Amino acid sequence: MKYLILFIAITVSCQNIKPVANKRSIPLSKAEAEHLKKKLYEEHIENVLSDRSKEMQDQLIKIGDHEMKFDLRFFGSKPEAGWSLYFSLHGGGGVPDSINEKQWVRHKTLYSFKEGAVIIPRSPTNTWNMWHQDHIDTFFSRLIQNMIILHDVDPNKVYLMGYSAGGDGVYQLAPRMADRFAAAAMMAGHPNETSPLGLRNIGFTIHMGENDTPYDRNKVAMEWKVKLKTLKENDVNGYPHFVQIHKNKGHWMEGLDSSAISWISNFTRNPFPKKVVWKQDDVTHNRFYWLKDNNPIEGSLIIASINGQIVNIEKTNVSDMVIRLNDELVDMDKKVIVKYSGMEIFNDMVQRDSAVISTTIKEYGDPESIYLGEIPISLELVE
Repeated sequence: MKYLILFIAITVSCQNIKPVANKRSIPLSKAEAEHLKKKLYEEHIENVLSDRSKEMQDQLIKIGDHEMKFDLRFFGSKPEAGWSLYFSLHGGGGVPDSINEKQWVRHKTLYSFKEGAVIIPRSPTNTWNMWHQDHIDTFFSRLIQNMIILHDVDPNKVYLMGYSAGGDGVYQLAPRMADRFAAAAMMAGHPNETSPLGLRNIGFTIHMGENDTPYDRNKVAMEWKVKLKTLKENDVNGYPHFVQIHKNKGHWMEGLDSSAISWISNFTRNPFPKKVVWKQDDVTHNRFYWLKDNNPIEGSLIIASINGQIVNIEKTNVSDMVIRLNDELVDMDKKVIVKYSGMEIFNDMVQRDSAVISTTIKEYGDPESIYLGEIPISLELVE
């Protein structure tokens, strides 16, 4: 295929628009893009089967200086669309290795499931924040990719749950990896500094003992109940949640928290929501649903929505971002408009691009979360 290089992009301010160079290839038709998606994903499957089958057989993954062993169990019968996948995180934390090991072994039999593949990972470290350090995101992303291909998991039925220190991890991981999960269940943990803003498009439940007073876990759970309720009231189509404070229970809820499993299992991920709220945590990500930030900064925020062919950047403190699109989000055979602060900053066709397809497959390895084209945006921010 020959490629035509066009120089195009946008720098936006409320007063002017300035050109910035950007390379583009000859656009693909919808049929060509679908064919290429299939071909490139099949290549990804071959690579995973070749490179990662052993690590799944060994139930041990090594990435960089860390390694994560895990237990994998199956419950019930596999649905036609593939298994549901549950990550279940053990407690412990800043204690000796032997104690965390016992916590992991105990956690393997803590819950039962009607249907699903259940991964019970052993934390790679024994620190207090063992489940929300930056390497955890990388391990979980790899496990999701592996399970989709090697064990026929439904990419839209992936769930996160955890108890005590594992609950700390759920509080932190669910908002920053929300585009990978359908729902999450937090049991007996503490959120530390994290924000619930990123939970807009997934189900989120909290289970806490009324008398779980260390670190004010019970008080903080009630604070999050108020936060989630307020977010829901201000955004009625987002933030589905359920908070259960178990009466007369302390840190151990005697199995009452297991009701969270049936609640989260009712959710199916929408990989292409029409509204995205992206709040960066202390562990930053470059991609979140159909938004990309090549230089993420802790605490940054992007709120954006799509209505028909119009993308509206509602609020942001990020000057440079990329909007990714596909035929699920817009009609890519028609012009797309981007608005910011009431001003139209882009009005043009967005081509289906082989490079974007390839990149988004390599990033997530998720057959249900592939994009076809993108719009680079550079804003002069409005206060």
